[in-house]
Amino acid sequence: MRFISKETEGSTLYKLLTGTVIPRPIGWISTRSNSGNHNLAPFSFFNAVGEDPPHVMFSTVRTGDKNKDTLNNVLENKEFVVNLVTEELVEAMNATSAPLLPEENEFEYAGLTTLSSDFIKPFRVKEALVHFECEMVHHYFLEDHKNGGACVVIGKIICIHVNDEIVNEKFHIDLSKYRPVARLAGSNYSKLGEMFSIKRQLK
Repeated sequence: MRFISKETEGSTLYKLLTGTVIPRPIGWISTRSNSGNHNLAPFSFFNAVGEDPPHVMFSTVRTGDKNKDTLNNVLENKEFVVNLVTEELVEAMNATSAPLLPEENEFEYAGLTTLSSDFIKPFRVKEALVHFECEMVHHYFLEDHKNGGACVVIGKIICIHVNDEIVNEKFHIDLSKYRPVARLAGSNYSKLGEMFSIKRQLK
């Protein structure tokens, strides 16, 4: 089958992308509005984009040409935290995807504990094992959209917090203790599963 993007329904393109580009890490993004409202929401269009200096990206859809609270907050003050999702936090993460009002607090709604960041105003999720404190350096609204499109946000990581229990003296992450969760399509998620190694070829 062949799908030409501009001739294909948006819902079909979404199913094809989220069903083939898998697994995807989950960026659990916490932000703060300038009026003091805190927000927490998961995004599966998320990844690292470089380490020198370290940057991450996430993308948020704009259904009906309307920004989500996360995007509004980031555009206001250029700050956000990425909290990484692990197996024991899946239910809480899912709860924070509920369509709450801007003044409602997802931390309280999901029964999570707030933790102050060291360099920025948005809270971290205390229960998460990894946090990235980020400053937005760039954003881009996708063009030629049919229903609001999306906005890609790139942030520089200014501080990485890693729980002592999952990192060794050589700064390797113990995956058996970390137990991250990834996004698939629909209501499906995945754990790490079986792993294998292949050494990079050298000329």
